[in-house]
Amino acid sequence: MPTRTARTAWNGTLQEGSGQVELSSSKVGTYEVSFPKRAADEADGTTSPEELIAAAHSACYAMALSAEIGKAGGTPQALEVSADVTLGQKDGAPTITGITLTVRGEVEGLDAAGFDEAAQAAKVGCPVSKALAGVDITLDASLD
Repeated sequence: MPTRTARTAWNGTLQEGSGQVELSSSKVGTYEVSFPKRAADEADGTTSPEELIAAAHSACYAMALSAEIGKAGGTPQALEVSADVTLGQKDGAPTITGITLTVRGEVEGLDAAGFDEAAQAAKVGCPVSKALAGVDITLDASLD
């Protein structure tokens, strides 16, 4: 399996500095980051480590769920997955305090209970979920 790479160039202090995150492997983009905007309610044109984790987690979970649905005998028609990654404080330091995965699916061949079972298995088996095992991950899954 390949290794994927991202790179960040940072200039300045934490509070006054800023940086650019480059998705180096795919070359699909370079994105602005700054700590004040990371900690603000509005992102205002910048991304953050939490948003990048949310993107990685939602994509990985969608793939894992598609596989689990297939294993259970169903066929995914459409999966809409979002990940909300919360930055909070723990012991006075910024900490990722929780992740909520939300999925709505159109699936042939599985009832609600079968979909929920597949959704729970995907949450456990998703490689990004495994990497983030130290964070409380909740799941809200239902069929459309």
